[in-house]
Amino acid sequence: MSARGHAITNYAAFIGLRYSFSRKRNRFTSVIALVSMLGMVLGVTSLITVLSVMNGFGGELRGRILSLVPHGFVESQSGGISEWQPLAKKIESMESVLAVSPYISDKVIFANGRTLRGGVLTAIDPAMEARVSRIPEAMISGSLDSLAQPGFSVVLGSSMARILRVRVGDKLEVTVPRLTVTPLGVFPRSKRLTVTGVFEVGAQPDTYQAYISLPSGQKLLGPRTGVDGLQLKTVDLYSAPQTMLAVAASIPANMKVKDWSQTQGSLFQAVKMEKLVVSLLLLSVVAVAAFNIVSTLVMSVAEKRGDIAVLRTMGARAGGIMAIFVSHGLGLATVGISIGAALGVLLATNISAITIFLEDLMGVKLFDPSVYFISELPSVLLWSDVIAVVAASLVLSLFATLYPAWRAARVAPAEVLRYE
Repeated sequence: MSARGHAITNYAAFIGLRYSFSRKRNRFTSVIALVSMLGMVLGVTSLITVLSVMNGFGGELRGRILSLVPHGFVESQSGGISEWQPLAKKIESMESVLAVSPYISDKVIFANGRTLRGGVLTAIDPAMEARVSRIPEAMISGSLDSLAQPGFSVVLGSSMARILRVRVGDKLEVTVPRLTVTPLGVFPRSKRLTVTGVFEVGAQPDTYQAYISLPSGQKLLGPRTGVDGLQLKTVDLYSAPQTMLAVAASIPANMKVKDWSQTQGSLFQAVKMEKLVVSLLLLSVVAVAAFNIVSTLVMSVAEKRGDIAVLRTMGARAGGIMAIFVSHGLGLATVGISIGAALGVLLATNISAITIFLEDLMGVKLFDPSVYFISELPSVLLWSDVIAVVAASLVLSLFATLYPAWRAARVAPAEVLRYE
């Protein structure tokens, strides 16, 4: 760039920033400028904080649900898998597969007196299941190993146990979608089960999931000698789709595979969509602040018409005048965005401590674990979110300065100086 170009750029930035932070401005213009800066601070702070909280909720949801959900499944396209042991050994010998567990699953109705609740009853081998999921760690009463004891035992999610009003040692009735033919007629198949354990992962499975032993499931949900499918745990949760493709290539063609992203993917896609929608809504706060910058610059152009005329007579070009007012607007916006980003990062990294402080101050529990599954507000700050918010705010601010700057460049110096 030539020396003349550098001079134009330097004087435009200098004058523009001088206009932004000068104490000799019109009082009303100063108030509008302050409001636009505060709008930027509020918008950027809110965006960074809310995105961090949503990241925290997404992480909590992913960790809680995926602790219970296996990484992958292998099922037969023609019904159950009768000889599942050799297939399980073959799959488990693969490099990316850590463990395999059989299962039988069906939808049932649980009843305790007049209280009914629909749910999913899954028959498992407790020892093998412990290798593919974290159910044993989620037990809050009883144990998963109790399913291996003789008799028909069941382990329930905590929310379901609360709804059915049962505890460890209580009995409940389960009705399965099978029919029993007797001399008196055809009746739905039902069985009385003993509650031997309650688990809690702090997510939706607590409300519908129940487990029984594999032999009990083969009798109750059958009769059958095989299983519905195999559950897999892979080396890495996020590479499970690629691992399941490798598994599909090494097993018989009549078997189908799926991974957790297919069974739970819609839930996490909904979380991502919610984050995007909330981001766009909060970005409207920044957009309103940007419109305030337009108002500030329009008033500033009207106030500085004499200065513009003098600069034009001294040789300043239209591009230089535009650069002055673009610098003027971006100076205001940059201060607001910088303060907002700093406050947003500070708030996002300390939101849990702030929540606890407010709870102690007001004597109220804001997040009841029995209702929200969490005891404090989770927050995960991603610097990519901070950069995206700052960049989007700067772009909106830049667009907001263009029209007033263009109006300033069109001021005719002769017409202004005629009345001076």
